Amino acid sequence: MTSRGKRIWGWYFFDWASQPFNTLLLTFIFAPFIKDLLADGVAAQAAWGYAVGGAGLAIALFAPFLGAIADKGGHRIAWVALFSVFYMIGAWGVWLANPGSMNLWLVMGLFAIGLIGMEFATIFTNAMLPDLGNREDIGRISGSGSAFGYVGGLAALTIALLFLAENADGTTFLGLRPVLGLDPGQREGTRFVGPVTALWYGVFVLPFFLWVREPRARRALPVTQAARGAWPELKATMAELPRSPSLFAFLGASMFYRDALNGFYVFGGIYAAGVLGWDVVDTGTFGIIAVVASALFAWIGGRADSRFGPKPVIVFCILALIWATFLTIFVSRDSVFGMPVGTGSRLPDEAFLVLGATIGAAGGALQSASRTMLCRQGDPQRMTQCFGLYALAGKATSFVAPIGIGLTTDFSGSQQSGIVPLIGLFFLGLILLIWVKPEGERAECPPSEPVLPRP
Repeated sequence: MTSRGKRIWGWYFFDWASQPFNTLLLTFIFAPFIKDLLADGVAAQAAWGYAVGGAGLAIALFAPFLGAIADKGGHRIAWVALFSVFYMIGAWGVWLANPGSMNLWLVMGLFAIGLIGMEFATIFTNAMLPDLGNREDIGRISGSGSAFGYVGGLAALTIALLFLAENADGTTFLGLRPVLGLDPGQREGTRFVGPVTALWYGVFVLPFFLWVREPRARRALPVTQAARGAWPELKATMAELPRSPSLFAFLGASMFYRDALNGFYVFGGIYAAGVLGWDVVDTGTFGIIAVVASALFAWIGGRADSRFGPKPVIVFCILALIWATFLTIFVSRDSVFGMPVGTGSRLPDEAFLVLGATIGAAGGALQSASRTMLCRQGDPQRMTQCFGLYALAGKATSFVAPIGIGLTTDFSGSQQSGIVPLIGLFFLGLILLIWVKPEGERAECPPSEPVLPRP
């Protein structure tokens, strides 16, 4: 394997290592487990919204500044290492969610630390994308990396369902007790998913640190010196944004549509548990289908991105997400799309599976195409800062979807009504894309190093 090939595969392995936090904790295992612990779908959905929204606010405040520091001082890989520690501590904290004696604030606080660590580490790894290939290649590389990450999430989820996460009768998907002597009465199998997520990351992130190197042309500065220069540069960049209308519009569009998509990811497991009565194993099985769809269409979307550009991929995916979210509101245990169903009918479950797979497929392609689009819009000399602004755009309103869902759910007393704000956010993102130029404000987005043959 060439040195460039190793760099690309090392970059892929970050997605493989980090994806289980999203798959196991944020969506399919830990989220419905919180519903079980609180024994109230509405209360769980509201509490989850407030916790994730608070973490998003912290990310929004610090992401651009950290990106500016990294662009001034380098050390992007060192920043990834620092926030990897946050990731692992937060994931491990899920073990403390002990039924009957859980400190909800402590558990959710640690979970938020892990979420912050994952998001901050991702800023620095995403900023390395333009260094991996030329303008035509980065769509394919981004899509393949996302697909590889989803496969990692799928593998971790399968292991969790087969051997760890127990349902109401204390057995896993295989009908067996959790492995390693874990006590199903204390939900130790489900809680152990947290330490597994931390260990998974610690092992599989090693190729990233071993194989990925920052471009030699980048001059590293001491962190304190970089921090002093980062704030004035960040303020200047923010002031210049209105004079880059395409980048400005894209950041605004992504702010809304990514918030809506993350809202569905964050609340999908709790929604299914509360509306359809699914247990952890049911939700995890649904997760396998959604993640398979995400991986497949992230890969397909990467190819479409390289051929047609990222903007058509983004628009198509948002339209699919609007359609799927709207239909999800009309799926319940009693009816599907307004048609009553009999007691014990599997139709609501099957409809939700199809819609979940659609959302997974569109979401996988959308996220991959979005980071490619930023590479076309941003300044290659300030790419980490651009991804910091991208994180700000993703998190500046990240509290809107969770808190909006929490408030709407509280006031309406309905989980189905609670997800209505997501549709509005998708539409706002779609409208702002009208002002986004497919090729950005500049003619080229050259890599920081000479482009070598494809691995």
